[in-house]
Amino acid sequence: MAATTKSIDFIDTSLRDGHQSLLATRMSTEQALRVLPLLKDAGYRILELWGGATLDAALRFTGDDPFERLARFRDVLGPNVQIRSLCRGQNLFGYNPYPDNLVETFVRVAVGLGNDRVRTFDALNDARNLETAVRATKEAGAHAEVAMSYTTSPVHDLDHFLRFASEAVELGADSLAIKDMAGLLHPMVAWELIEGLKERFPSHPITLHTQTTNGLANTTAVVGMLAGVDHIDVGHGPMAGGTALPPVELLQYFADELGLKTNVDRELWAPIHAKLQEIRGELKDSDAAPEAIARPWPKTPTDAVRRAVGQALELIGSRDPEKTDRAMAIIEKEIMVGQGYPATDERQLAAQIPGGMLSNLHKQLKAQSALDRLPEIIAAVPGVREDAGWVPLVTPTSQIVGSQAAFNVLTGKRYGHVSRPFANLVMGLYGRTPGPVSEEVLRICSRGRERFTERPATYATPVDLDALRQEHPDLIRGETDLMLMALFPGPAREFLTRRRESGEAKITASQGGAARG
Repeated sequence: MAATTKSIDFIDTSLRDGHQSLLATRMSTEQALRVLPLLKDAGYRILELWGGATLDAALRFTGDDPFERLARFRDVLGPNVQIRSLCRGQNLFGYNPYPDNLVETFVRVAVGLGNDRVRTFDALNDARNLETAVRATKEAGAHAEVAMSYTTSPVHDLDHFLRFASEAVELGADSLAIKDMAGLLHPMVAWELIEGLKERFPSHPITLHTQTTNGLANTTAVVGMLAGVDHIDVGHGPMAGGTALPPVELLQYFADELGLKTNVDRELWAPIHAKLQEIRGELKDSDAAPEAIARPWPKTPTDAVRRAVGQALELIGSRDPEKTDRAMAIIEKEIMVGQGYPATDERQLAAQIPGGMLSNLHKQLKAQSALDRLPEIIAAVPGVREDAGWVPLVTPTSQIVGSQAAFNVLTGKRYGHVSRPFANLVMGLYGRTPGPVSEEVLRICSRGRERFTERPATYATPVDLDALRQEHPDLIRGETDLMLMALFPGPAREFLTRRRESGEAKITASQGGAARG
């Protein structure tokens, strides 16, 4: 079976998506820095290291300055490895639409510290929420990658995603990504979507990001190789599988069988695995599946695994649905489970909950001694999602819908309590919902108000950054502090106060450290 390209570029996400999906984003800067030099030497040209929930979690839980983290990462990597961040479009790295002036300033500051590749997405695939972030990224001299939030529903078909990609290209996207955050992209659909994107946008590189939550992603990633994507997001050993991303080690086996050249030095698999396993053990209290730790992958597969890889490839290459399902069973049951990864939780296919949301929900319910209600909440999520207009579940919509499902279950009354974010979502303050909102839910949430129809940033009051700086002269020492106070006022104030009282010296990027590769 031949691939349509001769090489594949892997992008490691262990230090961002990996611990966000598996460990509730609790990895500290110091823990990440134990692994980063190894990842640098492993051959990666792009590493996803920043953005998503890591900024908020750094302030709240690990006591780290997220900008300092970015600067230290850049100093370690030098100019030749790109640092990719995950940006929520108009929501930046927070949970609500921010005004344009804050988005523009934040992106400029982040790019200046070394964030040279910004993956921008919108939870609703509303391109209006990407305009400012994409423009700011390009004006700052960084690479603007736009990701589609992949999901399945009666309104999410191939035309929906190709139309969104067209809008992204018109906005100036340098490359495109398929962001399958809940692991819903079936291999058979992946053929159609990837080939459609490549045909429509031949000059735009394509990255495939698909989570392994539902047992589809590993096979879908192999389809990505065969169909000709340029990059595939992966994790290493203990920061892969489960609710995270495909293990790079597994995909390397398939690349070898296909004769594809990759960018990975497998001599460093063992030390990277050892460091990540050590860190995962240190964070076991935040681990939703502490018993599911992958064993180290051998550089050369066993004869049994090599046969399984060959059988799976032959079945996938047939492009026959039944044979593809057999290939998935081989990969998941014979290789992944055999390697120590958890068996597939098929309940997730209906709930469509992404890994980061699931790990955080698990931790929150455990803290409330309500972990036994998790199955009920997972079962309630699809109905709430449909009521809200078939929104994809990714930050912030995943948290909004998940929290509303939890309220419905824990109170025993459907929409007896409606959160403000859920009401804002169905009223249009986050953007256009992909499908129609339930009339009943709209009536409950509107309370006589008209729905919001303009670009969400229209309703966000510009932030007076000078006034904010003058309000906290004892805490804000530069633009990075200013950005933290603007985005996360409560956690940032507590963090900056502790820093001032402890007399810590803030570390910034060294001279030349923010150069872009």
